[in-house]
Amino acid sequence: MSIPAPYVSKPMDIEKDWIDYNGHLNMAYYNVLFDRCSDEAFAAMGMGLDYVKERHLTIYTAEVHVCYVQELHLEHKVVVSFQLIDHDDKRLRAYQEIRHVDGWLAATSETLSLHVDMSGPKVAPFPADVQAKVEAMRAAHSALPMPERAGRSIGIRRKTA
Repeated sequence: MSIPAPYVSKPMDIEKDWIDYNGHLNMAYYNVLFDRCSDEAFAAMGMGLDYVKERHLTIYTAEVHVCYVQELHLEHKVVVSFQLIDHDDKRLRAYQEIRHVDGWLAATSETLSLHVDMSGPKVAPFPADVQAKVEAMRAAHSALPMPERAGRSIGIRRKTA
């Protein structure tokens, strides 16, 4: 099976109820779009809804850094990408972009996700079969350049005199 690098979601519409009083996509719904793509990518690594139901294992988000680059509006259609940029036996670090179907960048997100055993709940290692799929996706994505916006921190730049 070929692994897309990066993984790209099917095209998604902006929903009417997501538009805020400023007339553009409310900031919370950018995360919904990122999450929908993540769910697809996790399923491709063997961690979809059946994984949760049958094995009682899942993914929790530990940290997120979103950059809003350009406004989205109701009439826009977008695709979301998912690039696995690092992992270990319990964690995934991913970088995502929301792009208008015309190609322009609307937002980026970098996440640290934890693999969780729901019986605790507690952070737990990936089972061997899932770890193999995680490693396969990482290998496919390792040929991609490190995204320029990955690893950013929040701060106020001060001008020096």
